[in-house]
Amino acid sequence: MDIHSTQTRSYNMSRIKGKDTKPEMLVRRFLFAKGLRYKLHDKKLPGKPDIVLSK
Repeated sequence: MDIHSTQTRSYNMSRIKGKDTKPEMLVRRFLFAKGLRYKLHDKKLPGKPDIVLSK
């Protein structure tokens, strides 16, 4: 069971930013510097992962 009401849960989730977070940007810079190319938020995969290494 959820400990928050529907309204409180909706408010909390609306404040969570899902893209371009600081840890994600650090990983993306590291991968690019190492020569790895990637896709962002691929909608073809379930769950739309942040980073997709195609090779």
